[in-house]
Amino acid sequence: MHDTVYFEVQGRPSVFLASTEFVEAAEAQAAALGLPEVRRVFVPHPIQDAIDAEMQAKAEAAFDAVVGALLDA
Repeated sequence: MHDTVYFEVQGRPSVFLASTEFVEAAEAQAAALGLPEVRRVFVPHPIQDAIDAEMQAKAEAAFDAVVGALLDA
């Protein structure tokens, strides 16, 4: 989140990615960093024990949302 906010403040459109486990934490952190509207995309939890094929599926499912968030910049 810190990097995403840093890039946004520098005028570089960015998107924060995390798993759904961290929705509330991401909202709180974005507000604490002074950019509550920071773009973010959440993928299904869990991540840590996902096999490569599962990670690829999560990435493909999130791709349009990430691109869409960047294009809305």
